[in-house]
Amino acid sequence: MTDPTLLAKLRHALPAEAIVEGDALAQRCDDAGLRRPTRAALLLRPSTTAEVSAILSACHAAGQPVVTHGGLTGLVHGTDTSEADVVVSLERMRAIESIDPVQRVAVVGAGATLQSVQEAADAHGLSFPLDLGARGTATVGGNASTNAGGNRVLRFGMAREMILGVEAVLADGTVIPAMNRLIKNNSGYDLKHLFIGSEGTLGVITRMVLRLREKPARQDVAFVSVPGFAQVAALLKHMDRAMGGSLSAFEVMWPEFYALVTNPPAKGRPPVPPGAGFYVLLESMGADAPSEPQPFQWALERALEEGIVTDAAIAQSQADAAAIWALRDDVMQTARWGPPYTFDVSLPIADMPAYVERVRAELCAAWPAVRLFVFGHLGDGNLHLLVSPEGLPADARAAVERAVYAPLHAVGGAISAEHGIGFEKKRWLPVSRSEAEIALMRTLKTSMDPKGILNPGRVI
Repeated sequence: MTDPTLLAKLRHALPAEAIVEGDALAQRCDDAGLRRPTRAALLLRPSTTAEVSAILSACHAAGQPVVTHGGLTGLVHGTDTSEADVVVSLERMRAIESIDPVQRVAVVGAGATLQSVQEAADAHGLSFPLDLGARGTATVGGNASTNAGGNRVLRFGMAREMILGVEAVLADGTVIPAMNRLIKNNSGYDLKHLFIGSEGTLGVITRMVLRLREKPARQDVAFVSVPGFAQVAALLKHMDRAMGGSLSAFEVMWPEFYALVTNPPAKGRPPVPPGAGFYVLLESMGADAPSEPQPFQWALERALEEGIVTDAAIAQSQADAAAIWALRDDVMQTARWGPPYTFDVSLPIADMPAYVERVRAELCAAWPAVRLFVFGHLGDGNLHLLVSPEGLPADARAAVERAVYAPLHAVGGAISAEHGIGFEKKRWLPVSRSEAEIALMRTLKTSMDPKGILNPGRVI
């Protein structure tokens, strides 16, 4: 039971527009899919770091659990709530405070959407290269707290590599103003890394300094068919070497996923004929070289000549490129038979084909008609596996998770490549982390949040 005195104190500390309760609260949800209604004692929408500090200070003193909400696009139940929680939503902290085109940094509020940051950078001839399908809803604070990856990790790295500094509020309300603007700064511990990827369990990120890049003058996109997995791996090495570091995306689709997103009722149409072993979306971003043919086209022609690729469609316009990327982003096609079980794993590239076949075999042994869709950012070792719930018993979740997660331990894989742990993956964390690592995580949590009020129950 939430302390009524605390609730009264919180109402008094914030303006009326920052407080959501009663009927207004009942209309909100904990996820972008609008499947889980928000259940909370109070939902607060601070607009400044000082207000976040006041909220956490009061909740810490009372031992009150706090759940942080960003864009609500996570897939591991990290934003689930209960009637005993106070929710802090950063939806009013969306300011793009400044863009410095010389230093190439942006200072933004943690509630800013990824797309708004991308567009603000673009207006200055710059780019913020982090990109993912939920860009219009996902917030950069949420991206930071989960260390999001997305489509261009192969070239630019995870969110961690694009964040120079953060301002964060600790559980007791202490503000940590680690708003570093420098690429090189080895002055003691780099404290931002305590908060990036910790899923809001060690502090609430309120503002950020983001590293921007010069806007690429050229974007080349192609979609190709590949006969087998050995050729997929060969194509990655061939294109990365030929493009001299400008290869920005290498997205692979298994045939079942390609068929799903290129046939009605899906709106996408196949850029290359069906029937191949694998399909790859390739993207290169870089300078507009004057040579003919362009390096990207030349590299693909070589791949065709060597039999690495059997067919290729090169985008001739931005519309073509968008249509190709739309195939990769049309993940919701997997929800035709109900919300799928979604998995986000990493493992060595060489182990991927055997791993996928082992998962498929185990699932089919239990449920012969099961639908498994596999695709992902293979260039950085990340696969997404989606299992349709149609025909599966209501209690199938545990067995499906075991089939997906258990084989990762033997190959040094990770149960979460980019979505985080939340509530959903917590019991599987020992597959990817040693006892000593988990013990150190607990030590950090206890040290920074001794009363355990921040996103309690997540991660560990």
